[in-house]
Amino acid sequence: MTPYKISIVTASFNQGLFIAEAIESVLAQGYPQFEHIIVDNCSTDQTSEVLKRYGHLKVICEKDKGQSDALNKGFKAATGNIIGWLNADDKYLPGCFKAVIEAMDKEPSCDVLYGDYRFVDVKGNLIRVRKELGFDLFMLKYLHVLYIPTTATFFNRKVFDEKNFLDINYHYAMDYEFFVRLAGQGYTFGHIPRVMADFRWHEQAKSQQRHKSKAEMEKALIVQDKFLQGLKPPLRSLVRDLLCAIARLKRYTLKFLSGAYFVRSS
Repeated sequence: MTPYKISIVTASFNQGLFIAEAIESVLAQGYPQFEHIIVDNCSTDQTSEVLKRYGHLKVICEKDKGQSDALNKGFKAATGNIIGWLNADDKYLPGCFKAVIEAMDKEPSCDVLYGDYRFVDVKGNLIRVRKELGFDLFMLKYLHVLYIPTTATFFNRKVFDEKNFLDINYHYAMDYEFFVRLAGQGYTFGHIPRVMADFRWHEQAKSQQRHKSKAEMEKALIVQDKFLQGLKPPLRSLVRDLLCAIARLKRYTLKFLSGAYFVRSS
């Protein structure tokens, strides 16, 4: 019997068109010891009807203060050794849990594991495959985008046992703020070189709000980065742009050397 129980946390609000696929993708893992916690912000679409079809779910249906608050409720309710963050409009690919268990067996002290993923459109058609790199704090902090995908990220439960949760003041870059904060506290990250999940790209997705996400990323970086804190605003912006350019060049160089460039659909 496996020593690991996997808890999946999904925050939901009016994602009735997609949430069944997310639920089915968890069931399709064929993993015996799991729980799937849905934290729903009293959706007004067909979500409640979809959820009623799945008796195994643990559903928390109540008003929340945003996605971060909803996810925190799920993380606090989770009882697994390993906890995954699956958005209601995303899904896991076959073998995802198996890859996580194998990685955790190899590095049981690892705090955050993340894999590769695919961009898909609203109908689930492949847009491109995104292969990631091993963890790099410099790129995490200074890159123009977050390269750790929450849809393929799993946490050792000690992260939450030690009272680390999302900052509910962030609505678009809560994942970036959380990862930078965890890294700054010394938590360890590990990369699984396997495509593990689908990230759905559609007009209603928060990822489309790039200007809002960028603003929150900048805010989080300044809060967490003592070096940038010590610079006055005009110089800070110039240094920030330079660090971003260096991080982007580093990423492209490493991707070229590793052969991990984007693989686009035909």
